Amino acid sequence: MIEVDGSYGEGGGQILRSSVTLSVLTQKPVRITKIRANRPNPGLRAQHLTAIKFLRELSNANVKGLEIGSSTVEFYPGELVERDYKFDIGTAGSITLVLQTVIPLAFNIRRAIRIKLRGGTDVKWSPTWNYFREVFLPMVNKIGVDINAKLVRRGFYPKGGGEVEVTLNPVNRPSPLQISEQDYREVKGSIAISKLREDIARRIEHAVVKNFVKKSIPCKISVERDDSSLSEGVSLTLWSEGEESVIGVSSIGERGLPSDKLGRETSEEMFKEMSSKESLDTHMADQILIYLSFVAATEGKESFFLTREITGHTRTNAWLIEKFLPVKFAIERKDKLFKIKVRGT
Repeated sequence: MIEVDGSYGEGGGQILRSSVTLSVLTQKPVRITKIRANRPNPGLRAQHLTAIKFLRELSNANVKGLEIGSSTVEFYPGELVERDYKFDIGTAGSITLVLQTVIPLAFNIRRAIRIKLRGGTDVKWSPTWNYFREVFLPMVNKIGVDINAKLVRRGFYPKGGGEVEVTLNPVNRPSPLQISEQDYREVKGSIAISKLREDIARRIEHAVVKNFVKKSIPCKISVERDDSSLSEGVSLTLWSEGEESVIGVSSIGERGLPSDKLGRETSEEMFKEMSSKESLDTHMADQILIYLSFVAATEGKESFFLTREITGHTRTNAWLIEKFLPVKFAIERKDKLFKIKVRGT
């Protein structure tokens, strides 16, 4: 059994979700202790239970300690059950975070799995649906992960109620990523909005375009309106395509945050990512590690990429993955960027 200290690094829910994903992927049981020990409300919270319950069902697993407030969870994976699934995460629980725990299992399935999820598509502390669609999916597709994803309805905080349909296909030809510096010459973006005034989207768009025009960078923003959402809300996603990669940022509107400030701050963050000439943005650098590690461990193929910042999530994921898979990470400074390499051992 793999032993994981849930208080390591930031000690958040990410360790828990990634541990269970790796457990199912490698068929190794795991015990996670001191779950969220350094947080004001330690132990399992409702938003963490949903992803584990879904993985339990997918892998016919035996789980101990799966209850609110639990500080220790033991997960014993079984055989993957390849069928269609419907899962309600509850209110505005993040759909994209749950999908991040499930999609790596594409390496192990033998037939397509269709999943219908209900919850939050655009909520704080998680990638927006448009980031998932425009940045995450194209990058994992380069590794060989084939996913069909359809948005049925947006879900904003607090009621959620968003719906998506995803088909996860088996990986046929796993490939490494080996990406050096990239040039990013233009920006694309989308504003997702529901049950709010039209001028809010216009002000966000104006702030974004104005900022990039000053920097002589072409920028095209579209507006995706969906008033079928149960709650009002707005999100902004920006992305840019290099020759070999896509990078992006996303943000969620909230009460008290002026529309022009949301557009200005998000576009400034996007400009930092673009001007660094990195291969992967700081959030994607964390999310991609499980996929590259599995390719390194099973295919013997090394991956590397550049990113402008090593986040706590990235360091924690690298530490965790090395417990489950025979791989080694190397992080080195390369001018103003960090180079991350992963190879089999």
